[in-house]
Amino acid sequence: MWTIIKQMMEDLGINQEQLAKRMGVHSGVISDFKLGHIKKPSFDLMCKFADALGVSLDELREKED
Repeated sequence: MWTIIKQMMEDLGINQEQLAKRMGVHSGVISDFKLGHIKKPSFDLMCKFADALGVSLDELREKED
Protein backbone atom coordinates (compact mmCIF):
# COMPACT_ATOMS: atom_id res chain seq x y z
CA MET A 1 0.00 0.00 0.00
CA TRP A 2 2.85 2.41 0.76
CA THR A 3 4.04 2.19 -2.86
CA ILE A 4 0.65 3.43 -4.05
CA ILE A 5 0.55 6.26 -1.54
CA LYS A 6 4.12 7.24 -2.33
CA GLN A 7 3.30 7.42 -6.05
CA MET A 8 0.25 9.57 -5.35
CA MET A 9 2.39 11.86 -3.19
CA GLU A 10 4.91 12.20 -6.02
CA ASP A 11 2.10 12.97 -8.45
CA LEU A 12 0.90 15.74 -6.12
CA GLY A 13 4.43 16.97 -5.42
CA ILE A 14 4.15 16.59 -1.65
CA ASN A 15 6.42 15.01 0.95
CA GLN A 16 5.62 13.00 4.08
CA GLU A 17 5.48 16.08 6.30
CA GLN A 18 3.02 17.79 3.96
CA LEU A 19 0.90 14.66 3.76
CA ALA A 20 0.78 14.43 7.54
CA LYS A 21 -0.30 18.07 7.75
CA ARG A 22 -3.06 17.47 5.18
CA MET A 23 -4.20 14.45 7.19
CA GLY A 24 -4.07 16.25 10.51
CA VAL A 25 -1.76 13.63 12.03
CA HIS A 26 1.75 13.62 13.44
CA SER A 27 4.43 12.85 10.86
CA GLY A 28 5.33 9.79 12.96
CA VAL A 29 2.07 8.17 11.83
CA ILE A 30 3.22 8.40 8.22
CA SER A 31 6.62 6.99 9.14
CA ASP A 32 5.07 4.12 11.08
CA PHE A 33 2.83 3.30 8.12
CA LYS A 34 5.76 3.49 5.69
CA LEU A 35 7.92 1.23 7.85
CA GLY A 36 5.15 -1.34 8.25
CA HIS A 37 4.62 -0.72 11.96
CA ILE A 38 0.94 -0.19 11.21
CA LYS A 39 -0.06 -3.57 9.82
CA LYS A 40 -3.82 -3.04 9.71
CA PRO A 41 -4.61 0.65 9.36
CA SER A 42 -7.93 1.77 10.79
CA PHE A 43 -10.81 2.86 8.60
CA ASP A 44 -10.36 6.39 9.95
CA LEU A 45 -6.68 6.45 8.99
CA MET A 46 -7.41 5.20 5.48
CA CYS A 47 -10.11 7.88 5.10
CA LYS A 48 -7.53 10.49 6.10
CA PHE A 49 -5.09 9.16 3.49
CA ALA A 50 -7.77 9.20 0.80
CA ASP A 51 -8.95 12.71 1.69
CA ALA A 52 -5.43 14.10 1.85
CA LEU A 53 -4.56 12.57 -1.52
CA GLY A 54 -7.83 13.63 -3.13
CA VAL A 55 -8.97 10.11 -3.99
CA SER A 56 -11.77 7.85 -2.83
CA LEU A 57 -11.27 4.79 -0.66
CA ASP A 58 -12.41 2.75 -3.64
CA GLU A 59 -9.57 4.21 -5.70
CA LEU A 60 -7.04 3.18 -3.06
CA ARG A 61 -8.56 -0.31 -2.96
CA GLU A 62 -8.60 -0.67 -6.75
CA LYS A 63 -4.98 0.34 -7.01
CA GLU A 64 -4.04 -2.11 -4.26
CA ASP A 65 -5.53 -5.14 -6.06
